[in-house]
Formats: sequence, structure tokens, C-alpha cells
Amino acid sequence: MLLNLAASAALVLVTVLVAFAIGVRRRQHDGVDVVWGLGFVLVAVLTLVLADGPLLRRLLVTALTAAWGLRLAWHIYRRNKGKDEDRRYAELLAKAPGNPNAYALRSVYLTQGAIMWLVSTPVQFAQYGTGTWVTVPFGVALWLVGFAFESVGDAQLAAFTADPANKGRVLETGLWRYTRHPNYFGDACVWWGLFLLACHQWLGLVTIVAPLTMTYLLARGTGKPLLEKSIRARRPGYAEYVARTSGFLPRPPKKESPK
Repeated sequence: MLLNLAASAALVLVTVLVAFAIGVRRRQHDGVDVVWGLGFVLVAVLTLVLADGPLLRRLLVTALTAAWGLRLAWHIYRRNKGKDEDRRYAELLAKAPGNPNAYALRSVYLTQGAIMWLVSTPVQFAQYGTGTWVTVPFGVALWLVGFAFESVGDAQLAAFTADPANKGRVLETGLWRYTRHPNYFGDACVWWGLFLLACHQWLGLVTIVAPLTMTYLLARGTGKPLLEKSIRARRPGYAEYVARTSGFLPRPPKKESPK
């Protein structure tokens, strides 16, 4: 297990350094978001090769991780293709002290790499040891809920933004009627599901830091708060949408007060 953790850390480091080199050459660093999903896939495959757990569970964990990571990477690649630097990275690097590329390496690539390695621990622990299969159905079920929310939410948003008639409008139908971030909620569920797969033995409980970290980042850290700050300035009516729609956990929207 220790060998796996060290090998995966090295793999993640190499991955983000290659991504950084590509970003410098492109003069655009939002490609790191594509690498985010791919990095987890690489860690899962590496662990599949190194781990000693039952082959069926190793294949299951790797398949679930790969399905999530590849879908996310492809979605972000298609969304960003042919566009200028992502607004978040452009604003961050505009304020960079000293060399912007060196700042990007420290604050974006290496930081994301460290978080990637930490969040990937359930994927690694789940593939070691024998243990029980009791948590597997619950983990897979929660993963499926999360994957569905994330995939459907992203598809609904892509279809909405592709229609020129919706320019400047706020998406508040489909899953977006029940949560302002169905993709973020789904992402969190995916990682709680993978955590349950790691709980086939007591040692897997230590990986709870992974879904806790991911949920915090999505709901309170660099996910929802930064995105909504940007949207509020660009979308009339977004404040009203925020007032009646849950920020993370899906629930029926609040009824408007009678005038």
C-alpha cells in the first residue's frame, strides 16, 4: 500500500508537470481542468496493476473511476475548445506576483496535483485487501446517483447555452430547478460512493478525508462560491434564482412570496 501511495504521488506529479509544459506552450492554463479527470484515471489504472485485492473489485473501482474521469475530461475539453483562457485562470494570473507561469505552477498545477492525490486515496485503498462486500452495493448506488446528476446536469447546461436565444438568461429547469449546481452535487456523491467502496476494511475509513475535501471544495471552496461570484455580475435575474433555489443539495424551489 505504501508503495502504491508513493507511486501514485510520483505519477500525479509527472502528470501535472506535463500539463504545465503544455499550458506554457499554449499560453493558456485552463487545460489543467481536463487533466483533473484524467489524473484519477491514471491513478486507478496504476493501482489496478499494483494492488492485491480481488480482481473483480479492482476492476469495478477502476471502471467507475475511469467512467467518471473520462466523461468529465471530455466534457471540459469540448466546452473549452477554441475559446480563450477560462475567466477564473485569467483573473488569477493577471494578479500573479512575478512570473505568471511560475505562479501558475505553484498555485494551480502543484496545488491541484496535491489535492488530486489526496482525493484519489479511496480509489487506491479500495483495491487492496479482501474484507467485506457489504458496502459495495451502497457505494455503487451512490456513485450512480452522482454520475447521473453530473452527466444530466452538464448536458442540460450545454444544451441551454448552445441556444442563442438563452444568452444572458439563467437555466432554471430540469435538475437546475432543484439545485444551482447539480454537477457539483453529483461530483460529491461520486466520491462518497467511492469512499464506501474503500470501507470494505477498517483501514479504508481514513480515506474519508477525500470526500470531505471534495465536498468542501465544491460547496464552499473553489467551486460554487467562485463560479457564482462571476455569474452574478453577468446574469440579470441570477440573484432571484439564488433566493429560491438550493445552492447544493437538491430540494424543491422556494415558493415566491405573494406580492
